[in-house]
Amino acid sequence: MALSGLFLISFLLVHVGLNSCIFNDIVNPEDDGSMFNRAAAFMGDSYVIRIIEIGLFAFFLLHIIQGYVVEISNRKKRKQGYKIGFGNRGSTWMSRSMAILGTLIFLYLIVHISQFWWPSRVTGNLQEAEYFNNGRHYHNLFLKMYETFQTGWVVVLYLVGVASLLFHLLHGFHAAFRSMGVHNKKYLSLLKGVGYGFSVIICILFALMPISMYLQWVHPGL
Repeated sequence: MALSGLFLISFLLVHVGLNSCIFNDIVNPEDDGSMFNRAAAFMGDSYVIRIIEIGLFAFFLLHIIQGYVVEISNRKKRKQGYKIGFGNRGSTWMSRSMAILGTLIFLYLIVHISQFWWPSRVTGNLQEAEYFNNGRHYHNLFLKMYETFQTGWVVVLYLVGVASLLFHLLHGFHAAFRSMGVHNKKYLSLLKGVGYGFSVIICILFALMPISMYLQWVHPGL
């Protein structure tokens, strides 16, 4: 569970780095999604990345299945709850809600994959764009993102997914290292600090993407 979680955390770094290329449109309005579309095309064309992508899906499924197995196992061990609840004195609400948060993230992933990964990797049902007159045509995922995030309820859905990811990471980051045997208080405090900083920064960036496109801070040159 810890190892699959840490692998997925490393994926978040790559994913947020790639998607942050959309913000180049703010620095250079003439970019028109060029940096993002070319970066996305590189990821799609690389055989190494495509192989890793298969592993990524496998780790997602493994992590989800393991999460439910752990939750069911914990519930079976103690069928009757305490007469007096300890609340946050015994554990944080995030640690007690990991299954719920994970389920919300899973539902968010289904929507996200169907809206972006599936048309890009499988059906190819996207408009194309050409840059620098090199004759190379790229899937215009930048335009796809913009059109998708012009719908208010979709933006809200993504923000709920990002909020669920934030709370999942706030507990899961340091808990993964604890599960792997790190019990030194000094190191755990350090890992908690790093984990909180990582979780907040990553999720702010993810949240800013739909918000910036909905408010048209970032937009294609239509």
